[in-house]
Amino acid sequence: MFGRCLAVVAAAVLLLATAANAQNPSKLDFPKRPITMIVPFTAGGTSDVIARAVADQMSAALGQTIIIENVGGAGGSTALTRAARAEPDGYTIAIGNAGTNAATYTIYPKLSFTPDSFAPIAVVAKTFGIVALRKDFPAKDLKEFIDYAKKNPGKVNLGHAGVGSSNYLICKSFVHAAGIDVQLVGYRGAALALTDAIGSQIDGVCDAAASVSQAIDDRLVKAVVVGSTVRLASLPELPTSAEAGLAEFEAQGWNGLFAPKGTPPEIIAKLNAAARTAVASEAVKKRFVELSTVAPDADELAPEVLQQLVTRDVAKYRALLADDKK
Repeated sequence: MFGRCLAVVAAAVLLLATAANAQNPSKLDFPKRPITMIVPFTAGGTSDVIARAVADQMSAALGQTIIIENVGGAGGSTALTRAARAEPDGYTIAIGNAGTNAATYTIYPKLSFTPDSFAPIAVVAKTFGIVALRKDFPAKDLKEFIDYAKKNPGKVNLGHAGVGSSNYLICKSFVHAAGIDVQLVGYRGAALALTDAIGSQIDGVCDAAASVSQAIDDRLVKAVVVGSTVRLASLPELPTSAEAGLAEFEAQGWNGLFAPKGTPPEIIAKLNAAARTAVASEAVKKRFVELSTVAPDADELAPEVLQQLVTRDVAKYRALLADDKK
């Protein structure tokens, strides 16, 4: 009799568990279908290149394809609007940076999303900003470029990936530190700006090493400074800002993954674990070396670290971009 009661209770518990699983399958067997990773810029830029490298290894870890969706426009806010409105089920995530997820709130104060609209997943890359000039620009180093710009106020132009992009922040930080008056020319993506610099349609670009280092190696443009405290292994001859005489120029950035607010913690944990596996993989490490990009350390991969970076940079760029509000 007692055994029969136990069997009945066990069957009831199993029935309840089965019902619960049917109601919340995403928490238990995520992912069951491909995931979309939104990149806030056109193909070929820093965020896109990093996203593709990381997504490939995350796909292997999760056992599902991660599809890259490039959504350009408005310095990344078009893409982030779409990401914020997506179902919080883990099947739509976005890669962002200090531009799209921090500075944008100062530049575009009437956005339909806020920092609280997103759940941080993980920092996946640390990037370094470079100022590079067209190869025939009449300056051989940073000092000569700054002198030239001061003698020709408003006549020099530097391209970037759109107002609010990380490249735009590199430009603003550089111009502010150098005390020069130059025109900043926005494009729909970093690759388009770099193409025009290579073709001498503009004087130069502010870009992350990830997307401009190959053009520098091929001598299609000439770099004058990297906003880092240490030289890059892939560009050992490029001086740091301090070495070039402009220690105030700091352009060390980050790329992180975000999900819509309300995404279950269990799914965030699975995505975080996949991101950790990806950045620790030999494939990503090798690709990052080629891109002059650095993978975060293990203790930098927790979701709360990414949230701290967002909070810090919202305040930082509110001060720097006070005149850029639209």
